Amino acid sequence: MATLDSIILDRANHPCELCSSTDNLDGYEVSPSDHADNLIAACDVCLAQLTGQDLDAKHWFCLKESIWSEVAAVQVTAFRMLHRLKSEPWAPEVLDQAYLDEDTLAWAQDGLDDDHGDRIKTLDSNGTALSDGDSVTLIKDLDVKGGGFTAKRGTLVKGIRLIEGDPDNIEGRVNKMSLVLKVKFLKKA
Repeated sequence: MATLDSIILDRANHPCELCSSTDNLDGYEVSPSDHADNLIAACDVCLAQLTGQDLDAKHWFCLKESIWSEVAAVQVTAFRMLHRLKSEPWAPEVLDQAYLDEDTLAWAQDGLDDDHGDRIKTLDSNGTALSDGDSVTLIKDLDVKGGGFTAKRGTLVKGIRLIEGDPDNIEGRVNKMSLVLKVKFLKKA
């Protein structure tokens, strides 16, 4: 936690920049601290959940609005919280709709961690970690939108590419066509 100054409070119009509460505001420093303007105004409820493990998913419905903030540090915090809440049905939808410019997205992804402190891994349908260049097999027939064909179960996709910041999808070639494939329909070959 950091000290709020009048510039941050004026920028936030005096409520929490995440949930709009006006109760017990304090500063939250968005890591890494080498970014300019990395301090946001946050209420005590948001601060407790930002720094702790227990999350009240209903409280974080506010991220549907705060992800669209004009302040990069607020967008980064919202993006990271949405990733922590990815088991909630609404959180991935909000992430899919959100747009962060290239620098802000890189900053947000820099702070994404899994429970072991490592970067978020791309896992196949069996929970096996995937890497760039791996081969995978389709476990379900998939209709290819705009391709005019169905990628059949058992099709081998060689030399996949991971999509940075998107552990739910990979890129690969099927029938000489480059596609984005959901990892839940793949298993490592």
